[in-house]
Amino acid sequence: MSRSSLLRSQHVPSSGVDTTLRTRRGAPQLVNSPLDYAYDGTFEGLLTVLFTVYERKAAPNSIQPIGAVQGGLFAQPVEVETDEAAANRVWKGLLQYMDAEARTRLFHTFLSEQPDRELVIFRYADLAMRAGRDISEHYADDNVRRVQRLAQQMYREKHRMEAFVRFEKTQDGLFHASIEPDFDVLPLIAAHFTKRYADQRWLIYDRRRHYGLYYDLHRTDIVQFDAGTMPQRSTAVSATVLDEREPLYKLLWQAYFDHVNIPERKNLKLHRRHMPLRYWKYLSEKQPREQRFEPIRNKRPVQPGGPALEAGAADGE
Repeated sequence: MSRSSLLRSQHVPSSGVDTTLRTRRGAPQLVNSPLDYAYDGTFEGLLTVLFTVYERKAAPNSIQPIGAVQGGLFAQPVEVETDEAAANRVWKGLLQYMDAEARTRLFHTFLSEQPDRELVIFRYADLAMRAGRDISEHYADDNVRRVQRLAQQMYREKHRMEAFVRFEKTQDGLFHASIEPDFDVLPLIAAHFTKRYADQRWLIYDRRRHYGLYYDLHRTDIVQFDAGTMPQRSTAVSATVLDEREPLYKLLWQAYFDHVNIPERKNLKLHRRHMPLRYWKYLSEKQPREQRFEPIRNKRPVQPGGPALEAGAADGE
């Protein structure tokens, strides 16, 4: 899959097209025999497939990335070459049948990596075009419910990644972080980290999908590595790559986390709900402590039935 096209596709909505929702004539009837379609796995490629479906007037039996095509015994899938002009036309045209937020949910559905995401997106778009209006609240339809549910899951994963990313500084001043999200959320968090950390070079690497975001103080780009070139854990490169002060920063962060914790209010069930276990291996505060935690002894003693003493009064000062 072309990752750079995914990053660019976020900016397609700001194309200067009138975003006012209008009712239009429905989509053309798909009167020809259904076909199997294959595309290059990019979002633009999928939009080109949608254009081809109505051009050929042949509904899809399946829409699959070329590398994962499972053809029939007698029929070969139609390979659709990505056409950015056609993809742009489809993306802009969807605004005639849905608002910008509903259209964005289709992009989020694509990033969810569900096995049948292509057909879900086609059915949702086709239903909207045949209705000639927005269908985002038509929850009687299974595809509308799925798009809504997947968009909610993507938003939750995006929010967690923005909160749980932990950077480590290398000797050359690069801040790097490793993540393994359930969904392909890097295109969704790029703008957040570019704006928040605009004064430092950083790399966020998705180990599950073997690509990352790199910011060089000027722009954010997609970078890709071979699966075997990255260590399994970020700590595996600490001795040779990390800045010499990074272990101290990690220790300070762990100390802060321990001291703001209130043992009497410990609730592991709630804690794991807000911070699932699958994220812990990349969180500094969840790593084994190099030194035993000792609470700060700065609480004033209290006499039974009396007010709190001054800080040194209990010692006879």
